[in-house]
Amino acid sequence: MGELRKVAIFTKEYPPYIYGGAGVHVEYLTRELAKLVPVKVRCFGDQEQSADNLHVQGYGMWDEVKRNTDPRYVGAVDALARSLLMAKDNLDADVVHCHTWYTDMAGLLAGKLWGIPYVLTIHSLEPLRPWKVEQLGNGYHLSTWIEKTAIEQADAIVAVSKETKEDILRLFNIASERVHVIYNGIDLEQYRKASATDALVRYGIDPNRPFVLFVGRIARQKGIIHLVNAIPQIDPRVQVVLCAGAPDTPEIAAEMSERVQQVSAGREGVIWIQEMLKREDVIQLYSHAAVFCCPSVYEPFGIINLEAMACETAVVASAVAGINEVVVDGETGLMVPLELKPGTFDPVDAARFSGDLAEAINRVVGDAALQERFGRAGRKRVEDHFSWTAIAHQTLDLYRSLLG
Repeated sequence: MGELRKVAIFTKEYPPYIYGGAGVHVEYLTRELAKLVPVKVRCFGDQEQSADNLHVQGYGMWDEVKRNTDPRYVGAVDALARSLLMAKDNLDADVVHCHTWYTDMAGLLAGKLWGIPYVLTIHSLEPLRPWKVEQLGNGYHLSTWIEKTAIEQADAIVAVSKETKEDILRLFNIASERVHVIYNGIDLEQYRKASATDALVRYGIDPNRPFVLFVGRIARQKGIIHLVNAIPQIDPRVQVVLCAGAPDTPEIAAEMSERVQQVSAGREGVIWIQEMLKREDVIQLYSHAAVFCCPSVYEPFGIINLEAMACETAVVASAVAGINEVVVDGETGLMVPLELKPGTFDPVDAARFSGDLAEAINRVVGDAALQERFGRAGRKRVEDHFSWTAIAHQTLDLYRSLLG
């Protein structure tokens, strides 16, 4: 096993440009890795930072990728263009580690150009997000090809859950021993129950009334429409707080707007926050929510559930994919069964799923002792299993195993 001197991380998202769980993962993983080994981050953006062991370089968009093409293809073509720039620049590292399909090709190319092993972390899989066709057209087929090509040539794959590993082995031609399960993590000092309520008041939430909370993107994957459809069946004394922005398409944005307007008619306390909130504000919302709801139809891990649990908040979540490995039914929250139509991510019975979400939410909101029990157990679970320090050491061990 060779000596590990430096690590390169390639990622689309990096602070201050973070909009999803993959970006949160990279932010905390690089911070912890940099305590152990020098880390060079290459990312999409205009960042340029250098502090101690952590060096960050952003790569901007080449204007040519937008010229004389279908706008739906720009995302995938831009990813290829930036990947080439990230890979060709001189790279002094012993291993390169990529996050999301946007930089997978950068890792593959860098591995070949600089003769080093490359690792991919799978935060989600393109074949399991078929609804992206409505957003990207044939650009989706290009992103799927990028992902498949990079995965099948990678020296090692990190799956963020056991179920994600099973999906990888089912969908791609890769040996099982090259796929390693390393969970997402949580900053246990930052994410903890907060007493302040100024953020609630600022966003129109009554601190003296219970509320159910959603945090996430407006995307088919996140299942937010199913939660919105559940609102008429949620106890009218309960506020519904939707921290939901960054819609995937104009169509889903319009659908979300229409449904929120419909379910808000004649009902107080439906609060839709469309802006990206500061982390400390989100922590306040987690801390004071009676229940956090994660209605995702596809979720390889679901880091937002860890965030809620770390803040001692009970969780109601759909019983899918990696969420089953985070939330323990009857111990840290309630899991809602979800059966999908074969080959799709559409519920077999969408009305029933929404009704079951409402029933679980009402049960938790109506039982203060249950909320407290779930909250305590959730905090203990994240403390026992999901610290970033442990995850960084597991990741370094994987890097070292690849060095000859």
